[in-house]
Amino acid sequence: MSVQSSIQKFLDDLASGTATPGGGSVAAFMGAMGAALVSMVCNHTIGKKGYEAVDADMKDVLDAAEKVRRRLTALVADDIAAVDGLMAAYQLPKSSDEDKARRTAAIQFSMRRATEAPLECARACAEVIALSRRASEHGYIGALGDAGVGVLAGYAGLRSAALNVSINAASLKDRTFAKEAISEIEQLVAFGTIESEAVSRYLLKENFHA
Repeated sequence: MSVQSSIQKFLDDLASGTATPGGGSVAAFMGAMGAALVSMVCNHTIGKKGYEAVDADMKDVLDAAEKVRRRLTALVADDIAAVDGLMAAYQLPKSSDEDKARRTAAIQFSMRRATEAPLECARACAEVIALSRRASEHGYIGALGDAGVGVLAGYAGLRSAALNVSINAASLKDRTFAKEAISEIEQLVAFGTIESEAVSRYLLKENFHA
């Protein structure tokens, strides 16, 4: 299967009436694209004349970016599995009290998984944003636009994942876990906002001397 047909199938599935893939998978995919762009900037920089002083740092960023890209790529499937599990739980019988208890337990278990998956995605996207800043500040000047798109992709993934965490956590009966998840996601969003804006300001200053 070609890259084009794979992308087309993902978009067709996304546009269909099925529950998956959905916003959670897209959040992870956006984060993975951001990580790939960070790697691109590093690969353009490593070994380039005039950038010898940052070669070691760019190799470290490249290694970290590739690791987080693999995590986010895997999270596309993890989110689909979590949502599919939740949909299956909602379909369980509820005729008797025993059925209802079993169904409620299954829904809560699956809802927690559907909260944990985007939370992990948000953590990974925050890493992409941090790596994008390093790549933009030390990378090859001809690829700085790609670093900018990378940080925006990471930030979009983070905010999208945060939305799913907030929505799903609201339905959890385990309020301790729900509050911890919300607290962490708020911190991640705050970090991502500050860092992504810092990258944008830096890139505009470097390119337009604003």
